Amino acid sequence: MERLNQTSSVSEFILLGLSSRPEDQKPLFILFLIIYLVTITGNLLIILAIRSDPQLHTPMYFFLSFLSFIDICFSTTIVPRMLVNFLSEKKTISYAGCLTQMYFTYALGNTDSYLLSAMAYDRYVAICDPFHYVTIMSRRPCVLLVAFSCSLPHLHSLLHILLLNQLTFCDSNVVHHFFCDINPLLKLSCSSIFVNDLTIKTEGLVFWVTPFLCIVFSYVRILIAVLRIPSAAGKRKAFSTCGSHLTVVILFYGSIFYVYLQPLCSHTVQDRVATIVYTVLSSMFNPFIYSLRNKDMKRGLGKLMGRRKS
Repeated sequence: MERLNQTSSVSEFILLGLSSRPEDQKPLFILFLIIYLVTITGNLLIILAIRSDPQLHTPMYFFLSFLSFIDICFSTTIVPRMLVNFLSEKKTISYAGCLTQMYFTYALGNTDSYLLSAMAYDRYVAICDPFHYVTIMSRRPCVLLVAFSCSLPHLHSLLHILLLNQLTFCDSNVVHHFFCDINPLLKLSCSSIFVNDLTIKTEGLVFWVTPFLCIVFSYVRILIAVLRIPSAAGKRKAFSTCGSHLTVVILFYGSIFYVYLQPLCSHTVQDRVATIVYTVLSSMFNPFIYSLRNKDMKRGLGKLMGRRKS
């Protein structure tokens, strides 16, 4: 805490949120409360269904259960603070609280990214090398992939927080966003952000793009393999095992690239809306996407709900 006070004369930030109009605050509170409750319930049901159904104890659902858990944590890092601010006149967050929120936002968001990459690799092995699938995707490699996906993002997040903590914020403390994101905070700094900007464009870009490229590579190989299947029914079956995951990838990465692959000075209201997609809405949509387009998941949820009723 002493270090924080030395590097900045700003002790707190004001999060403007999605709208400054008083009449919008209660409707937004109700909307995001519903979204949060649906997110928690949907992802929790996915986890319970996978844990309780032995037929879902496969690598794909092993990764999915961790993705659902991370989505719960990711949403909890952002939405509760939004809900408090919607009903508060003073929409403030402490300097330390802001950096803490940013740390977990990036750590958990990047974990999502790497888990999606691990799931793409799982689908690649299942379709392109089915005879060695059991050996390649045994329990130990799956656990290592999850451990890697959950640990490496924390180092990435810590690097950016430490660099941000070296900056001085001596003028405005008004953040034009609904959570502590790095781009709006860098715009408030009255010291040089050259190192921060360079790190974002090098290490940050590599860190985000690497799992995305792994996903693209996996799906290119999957597409090539599927096109070689002679029967139309076989092609549909192969694509059906990837459809849900591919939908989530497009939703997640599409919004991220829209927000971050543009100049810092161009951060606008549209960016805030796009940020909602990958920070809030994707965590809510994931359970629906995976359950509505997956027969095994539907069966597992049906068994779980039937057991609860009995």
